[in-house]
Amino acid sequence: MQRRPLLQTAAALAISLAGAWGALAHAQNFPVKPVKLVIAFPAGGPTDITMRSLADNASKILGQVVIVENKPGAGGTLPAQQLQSAQADGYTLAQIPLGVFRLGYTTKINWDPVKDISYVINVTGYAFGIVVPADSPFKTWADFVAYAKANPGKLTYGSTGTLTSPHLTTELIAQKAGIELQHVPYKGSADLTLALISGQLMAGADSTGFAPQVEAGKLRVLNTWGEKRLDKFPNAPTLKELGYDIVQNSPFGIGAPKGTPPEVVKRLHDAFKKAMEEPSYVAALARYDMLPNYMSSAQYTQFAQETVLREKVLIGKLGLAKPN
Repeated sequence: MQRRPLLQTAAALAISLAGAWGALAHAQNFPVKPVKLVIAFPAGGPTDITMRSLADNASKILGQVVIVENKPGAGGTLPAQQLQSAQADGYTLAQIPLGVFRLGYTTKINWDPVKDISYVINVTGYAFGIVVPADSPFKTWADFVAYAKANPGKLTYGSTGTLTSPHLTTELIAQKAGIELQHVPYKGSADLTLALISGQLMAGADSTGFAPQVEAGKLRVLNTWGEKRLDKFPNAPTLKELGYDIVQNSPFGIGAPKGTPPEVVKRLHDAFKKAMEEPSYVAALARYDMLPNYMSSAQYTQFAQETVLREKVLIGKLGLAKPN
């Protein structure tokens, strides 16, 4: 009578061990085919250029090509949404912009941005600012604010999408400055910059993908959003210098589907961490005043948990929460 439970226990243990050995073998051999990295913005912008550099470096380390796929739109949240239907095997990865952490407050979704993503590694963040065309009458931020106060809702500005960090931060600045602006969303920096230099917009809020156009004399920087002034634009004041207690650098990294084996997550983490340290990636970031911003898988997971709570406060402050 006691033999059957013992046999059942032994069989269950054998199945469990087989599964563990299978997972270990998968992790040890991973990857055996190309890895896809989906990024949230179009080709040609600072995110695309820097992430392609990172992917190239990681390809050499992993021994398999890391293919970059651009999936812009929806405030940068489409790659994270794509993870929800991808196999949890490490072959589909996604850039996780800050907008992912506010998604649940603004849109009805059936997944949790913290619990339903395996956070692999944080890699960098953006340097942001507000720019105007070179022939704009706004020579300073004070000029910008004065016009906006005299013409409520008539000053147009573009961003890289609704509910992105440039959009929400500009709205927060406007709220603090007591002005009303008209927002025009674009899918990425390239389209936004083209609209600016062609005179379709009065201003733009973006990462420093606008730098080449500023250096070419086509755009002017009115402010930047970091802790200190950017070396590339030493004459542009920070938001803090202008009297707004705001710093925005919007960290982002790489996530995998929920349930991706820990051994695979570690393999990916280690490869991308080494890829971050390559001079080519550091140089690509420097083109846009971006800096490496490393977080381990555990640190990045904790960052996600904390950021979701912070973004709830921001969305509430701006009155943008979805109706219950």
